[in-house]
Amino acid sequence: MADDFELDTDDLTRRMDGAIANLRTEFASLRTGRASASMLEPVMVDAYGAMTPINQVGTVNVPEPRMVTVNVWDKGLVGKVEKAIRESGLGINPQLNGTIIMLPIPELNEERRRELTKVAGHYAENARVSIRNLRRDGMDQIKKAKADGLSEDDQKFWENEVQELTNTYIAKVDQALETKQEEIMQV
Repeated sequence: MADDFELDTDDLTRRMDGAIANLRTEFASLRTGRASASMLEPVMVDAYGAMTPINQVGTVNVPEPRMVTVNVWDKGLVGKVEKAIRESGLGINPQLNGTIIMLPIPELNEERRRELTKVAGHYAENARVSIRNLRRDGMDQIKKAKADGLSEDDQKFWENEVQELTNTYIAKVDQALETKQEEIMQV
């Protein structure tokens, strides 16, 4: 019988934490007018026949507030790294200096800031969808247990637990989005 049913809330929590961590990674890739090594994390380079993260083909540094440098280890990959940065959609124009690629970070204008807040909103919505999908998975487990004889009181208890967990994580997404939008709009 399902009287001994216990939903694995730790698993749901872990998976929702993963959605929040993914959101933070996506937010880190958004430029806010300040140089950050994490802004290059999503850039993949076609190196040695495979798509490789940029930090595995060179050293990413931030020598000054408006400059990111990539010191490419293999001279033969400099062109490919430069091309990957150009095509990444970051809006940065790389400058070559031997095996070092310099990325001057321009000031963000008002229009670009608004675009970035929309992108941040899109990332947040994707995180909310992920969390809601995890909620649905939890509710499906409860429904399955109900079919196996879980009492209605227990069903309500577990549904409330899952909903509270979902609400908590949706609030975390909303808070992260608000913080990121403030950071982007800050002049």
